[in-house]
Amino acid sequence: MPAPRTALSRDHEYDLVELIDIAERENPETRLAWERARNVAIGEGMAASTYLPVITANVLGGYQGANGQNSIFGATVPGSGNVFGSVEAVSVEWLLFDFGGRKNIVGAARKLTDASNIAFTGAHQQVIYAVSVAYYAYVAAVERHLTAIRALTNAKEIEAATEARYNHGEGTVIETAQTRNLSAQAQFTVVNTQGAEQQAYATLLAATGVSPLETIRIAPVMHHSLSTDNLAPVDQIVREALARRPDVLASYNTLQASQSSVRVAEAQNRPKIFLSGTGAYVNGQLGLTAVPAIGEQLPTLNITGNQWNGTVLVGMSIPIFDGHRRANAIRQAKNNEDKASATLDQLRLNAMREIVSAQIALRTSLAANDAALVLKAAAQTSYDATLDSYKQGVGTVTATVDAETHLFQAELAEDDAYTSALSAAATIAFATGTLGTAPR
Repeated sequence: MPAPRTALSRDHEYDLVELIDIAERENPETRLAWERARNVAIGEGMAASTYLPVITANVLGGYQGANGQNSIFGATVPGSGNVFGSVEAVSVEWLLFDFGGRKNIVGAARKLTDASNIAFTGAHQQVIYAVSVAYYAYVAAVERHLTAIRALTNAKEIEAATEARYNHGEGTVIETAQTRNLSAQAQFTVVNTQGAEQQAYATLLAATGVSPLETIRIAPVMHHSLSTDNLAPVDQIVREALARRPDVLASYNTLQASQSSVRVAEAQNRPKIFLSGTGAYVNGQLGLTAVPAIGEQLPTLNITGNQWNGTVLVGMSIPIFDGHRRANAIRQAKNNEDKASATLDQLRLNAMREIVSAQIALRTSLAANDAALVLKAAAQTSYDATLDSYKQGVGTVTATVDAETHLFQAELAEDDAYTSALSAAATIAFATGTLGTAPR
């Protein structure tokens, strides 16, 4: 039965934590990972059941009949016979000792269960990461749209100042055309950034598993200061991450399961000691028509019987020859072990690369954010001074347009740098396996 859909409110602003909560309930990836983990857990229970005896009940019933005649010294003698009966039996088979075969089967199943549970955690982290990145991209798109609107407002202000000077005979047609072009460009940017915001909104809904037809409000990011002071050395981060990343841990458990599978295959070369027993109840009846006496009816002989019987056996099974099937199974298990070991080594190497790359990206984003704050402050001061000078008749419209353009670019740089730093922080948390457990 599919899970009920989450009721969403159009009046509530959903922050990142609430969006992640929705995604964990709505995104199909988490449900698929859960079902896979359940199936593997069932497999572990099936492996453990090999320690228990197998009890089988059998019920048999049958009937046999014959009817005919025989000739003896010229005389015809009719005769018939029938047999019917039933057998009810209960059989028990119990493998007592197999030199560690079942132990390693259970061990391999348990390691696969651990790997599946870890993969389930990894699927949750993947969903959290996807929602986080989509959320920060949407916030960045919103900020860029708002920045474009402010730039349009500034362009309109410059255009109004130019029109005022022109009406007073102080400006030129060229200046008026230049500011109108600035306003048109700003309007075009507003349209583009609005479209980018709508695309980012659709991407965010897809990451949360919500229908694209839904309309919800998204809470903005609360700005706060960012710093590199809490970043540990990269070698320490890598060392701790390799002991925590879900994919590395799952691969390590898969390797251990492969090693247990090798021991299972090797145990097939050893004897097996078993106990077998059967208890049965037999019930039957025999009916025969005897040779008739002259002038008399055919007499019938009926024999009925029933009995209880039981058998208990203790035996040993020793493999001798099977056409190299067991040897090939061992080689195949060892190949799987080598493949699991190589996969683990590759995952560790990829993890180290991802962590180093994520830390570099985070440090770069934080430095860019600091530089963007300084750039925006300087551009704002320059724009205010240039616009005031132009209104006073001292500055030029070209300098004013350039100052507004630089301010717009600086604001965009600040918007992108801040959200990029947040995305980079989510990336390094995902790369180190702490996403979902790191402090808010």
